[in-house]
Amino acid sequence: MMTSPDSTGTVPVTALTGLSAFPLTPLKDGQLDQTAFIGLVQRLVAAGVDSITVLGSTGSYMYLDRAERERVIRLAVQHAAGIPVLAGVGAMRTEHVLAHIDDARAAGAAGVLLAPVGYQRLDDDEVFELFRAATGRSELPVVVYDNPSTTHFTFSNQLYGRIAQLPGIISIKIPGVPADPEKARAHVAAIRAVLPEHVGIGVSGDAFGAAGLIAGCDTWFTAVGGTIPVPMLGITRAVQAGEPAKAQALSEDLQPLWELIGQCGSLRVSAAIAERQGLAAPDCLPLPVQGLKPDQRAQLALMLDRLGLASL
Repeated sequence: MMTSPDSTGTVPVTALTGLSAFPLTPLKDGQLDQTAFIGLVQRLVAAGVDSITVLGSTGSYMYLDRAERERVIRLAVQHAAGIPVLAGVGAMRTEHVLAHIDDARAAGAAGVLLAPVGYQRLDDDEVFELFRAATGRSELPVVVYDNPSTTHFTFSNQLYGRIAQLPGIISIKIPGVPADPEKARAHVAAIRAVLPEHVGIGVSGDAFGAAGLIAGCDTWFTAVGGTIPVPMLGITRAVQAGEPAKAQALSEDLQPLWELIGQCGSLRVSAAIAERQGLAAPDCLPLPVQGLKPDQRAQLALMLDRLGLASL
């Protein structure tokens, strides 16, 4: 769902549902590979994802400068064929977050994704003030990005609820759900209980996508789905069609992929898939981050062939 464009041409989202795919920001010789990035966005459009989120962790946002980030957003919006584009705006300093929000708005993003990034450990009040400043900056909706593995900050349900009262908060992106279905439903329900009705819940961590949607999450924020969206869309559409058993079975078929992501991280696996399929140049990650090792690449290649994903 979307509202009417504002004076800048931006079309803010009013709700997030379905599949939000997180594409890589591929590099070539240390520079943004515009051709490869556009190709990744166009793949997501062709697949029919519900939204595209650039500059998430899979998009290497913390490794890019302001001009690079702004260019990524503009390219995504230009080639998204009307699919809403959200943009990561996390940064160490609040002033820099606000500058990234300004750039996202000017580039036509439909919303922003904000993680409380910190070198120094942040407390709840500091994180709340960050989100208050962000929501006060523009009319762009804000997704709360809870990613403790990269930010080293852990949200409580109480803090979710406190931040969700701010105007402009549209969704809480949670880091997975418990494996047990009953516990997963209880976990999502406990979060839902502290949120205003208009604030949704999105699940991240690709291995948790099916379980999170089945447990009641509104959106799946998928990392590897930014490179191979079709299997993730199959899982998402199955849940939306009221077929949770089918969704769970489809996810279980991908267990080898989930295990490799657990070992190596979704960024490295996504990059290796893109490189293997000719969607990005070799060594497309920002140094000092390096891709999969040769034995891991061989394992991935065999896995993709076995799972029927080599040509997707």
